[in-house]
Amino acid sequence: MTTSAAILAALAPAALRGRLLPDHPLADLTWFRVGGPADVLFTPADEEDLAAALAALPAEVPVTVIGLGSNLIVRDGGVPGLVIRLGGKAFGSIHVEGETIRAGTAVPDMKLARAAAEAGLDGLAFYRGIPGSVGGALRMNAGAHGGETTDVLVEARAVDRKGALHVLSHAEMGFAYRHCAAPADLIFTQATYRGKPGDRASIEAEMDRVTAAREAAQPIRERTGGSTFKNPDGGKAWQLVDAAGCRGLTRGGAQVSEMHCNFLINRGGATAADIEGLGEEVRTRVRETSGVDLHWEIKRIGVPAR
Repeated sequence: MTTSAAILAALAPAALRGRLLPDHPLADLTWFRVGGPADVLFTPADEEDLAAALAALPAEVPVTVIGLGSNLIVRDGGVPGLVIRLGGKAFGSIHVEGETIRAGTAVPDMKLARAAAEAGLDGLAFYRGIPGSVGGALRMNAGAHGGETTDVLVEARAVDRKGALHVLSHAEMGFAYRHCAAPADLIFTQATYRGKPGDRASIEAEMDRVTAAREAAQPIRERTGGSTFKNPDGGKAWQLVDAAGCRGLTRGGAQVSEMHCNFLINRGGATAADIEGLGEEVRTRVRETSGVDLHWEIKRIGVPAR
């Protein structure tokens, strides 16, 4: 088993400029506020620093990437290997050039929407309703309120497990509903979008509509993780969950939201096992009542508590 000391020793010759934090707690980096530590948490200084770390890391050491933690359950036993979290100016900047926008993958989706509106570029207002970051949006073709990442993406930059840089075209991303077919070992570092010239006031009005709709329908002030399950073909996950009698269902400190039953909530004191177990119970009840097998939209990483 790889230890934090072994990982640090393997990375030492790379002379990395970012922060390496052994046995670092991850719960406070997620919206659910649950989960165990990373063997080592790495926040690279820039794309070159990220590439150097990946090139130096032994192939047997697992690598996990986390973003804003808005759509994530970290299991109680923590995450083995190297956990990478992008941030800072290198991954958090936005540049507008004509009708295109380049954004680092640590940029919050809401900030991307705001930058597009300020530039008078239409087509990205839907990001106002997505509580994640650009990197997560690329990986899952995030969408809301009638728009999806695939509608506006031009290309994405990424670094692979060996530290090599790649630039992927829209076609190479292989987008489908809440899915991207790009190789799983790629760590996205930047995305380029194309908007359409529009009226700033109208775009901001659309963003206000998205905000109001989200606040009215979703438990955004709770410790939650966004939509729990993907919508099945021709249906709505929340309707199936409701029909299965799961609205308000609890397990330990976790609860299915009364407000929107495709959201799980940490009511206080929940463990990751409570939340994930509740989600699995909901999946079982939906399967028994409707025959539909719901698939997780929330990403679950790490190992259970020992």
